[in-house]
Amino acid sequence: MSTSEGFIAHLIELRTRLLYAIVVLLLVFICLFPWAADLYALLAQPLLAKLPKGGQMIATDVTTPFFVPLKVAMMSALLIALPYILYQIWRFVAPGLYEHERLLIIPLIIASTLLFFCGMAFAYFAVFPVVFGFITASAPEGVAVMTDIDKYLSFVLGMFLAFGFTFQVPVAVVLLVRMNIVSVEKLRDIRSYVIVGAFILGAIFTPPDVVSQFMLAIPLWLLYEAGIVVAVWVGKGKSKEAQEHNRT
Repeated sequence: MSTSEGFIAHLIELRTRLLYAIVVLLLVFICLFPWAADLYALLAQPLLAKLPKGGQMIATDVTTPFFVPLKVAMMSALLIALPYILYQIWRFVAPGLYEHERLLIIPLIIASTLLFFCGMAFAYFAVFPVVFGFITASAPEGVAVMTDIDKYLSFVLGMFLAFGFTFQVPVAVVLLVRMNIVSVEKLRDIRSYVIVGAFILGAIFTPPDVVSQFMLAIPLWLLYEAGIVVAVWVGKGKSKEAQEHNRT
């Protein structure tokens, strides 16, 4: 097969994988569409639970009551279809990888996906009640807290991304060690800088209260420590493989 034919074959394969992923995503979205409003109500529950009795959210634009729940349904569909989408990406890139690369990437993809979901769950169940409780309690007397549903969605998405990527720290640490970019000893040496950086990130990506800052910084630090532990274990396995390879 010539170079041009091989390139065309790769493009056809990529198109096929993308088509499969898009079709599944659309099918899941169509199934979720009738419950779009219920999905938004579930997403808004942490704030609604902290509002005074009779408190509610508002929509300042004419179309937001329709499009905002639609966005939530689409994002929910993306999360549900994500494992299948990642599987299609894997099917596309796997033929060009070596055996040891495949053995490394599969666990990393699974771990990365699960950790991202864990980060979102941590934000929803642990962080949101604290943050929204602080915000509603800080409102001056006579001020009714009535958040626009579109702005609330933007805030929630930002928090989901912040905590989802924060929970990727162990994966990043393992990759850095596995690729010999940094050693475990160096990671231990820079621990104090990582802790300071965690609190700086917490101040940047969370609302201006100490509690939510700690709730991002402390997990980031603990996940960094967990990444070091896993990296040590992976390094031992790598050394064992190298010794067995030298014997053969």
